[in-house]
Amino acid sequence: MSRFKDKKGKGTPAISTASLPDIIFMLLFFFMVTTVMREVDLLVKISLPEASEVTKLEDKALVDYIYIGPPSESYLGTEPRIQLNDQFARLDEIDAWVKLGTERRDEVLQPKITRSLKVDKETNMKIVTDVKQELRKSNALKINYSSSQGG
Repeated sequence: MSRFKDKKGKGTPAISTASLPDIIFMLLFFFMVTTVMREVDLLVKISLPEASEVTKLEDKALVDYIYIGPPSESYLGTEPRIQLNDQFARLDEIDAWVKLGTERRDEVLQPKITRSLKVDKETNMKIVTDVKQELRKSNALKINYSSSQGG
């Protein structure tokens, strides 16, 4: 009669995976709630002018933004600059930017694309007029000005 039993048939118990789907869905929900969709890193200072009659754009997926204003970094000067997407651009780069924005959308949606000018209220109209002329050359004729709701 031995006091010690033989442990040959026993091993480590299996890890229960019953709660694994719950943990996965909690993590998925957490990341969905806390994630912010990145827009554009502004390289220019923009203080939008105020307007009394403002209409909201309906489909923001069909809007391409052009930012015009003084650079946010002082070492880049004080003259107004043009920003397309996340980088500064020259006037002659607008045509390629318009074509790229048009090509990345479905052919049915291409006539509905709006180019929205977000211009600092202290910016001279010369650069805005030059941008509009370049957009006209690129056949981007649906343009609007962004503003903030005012009195």
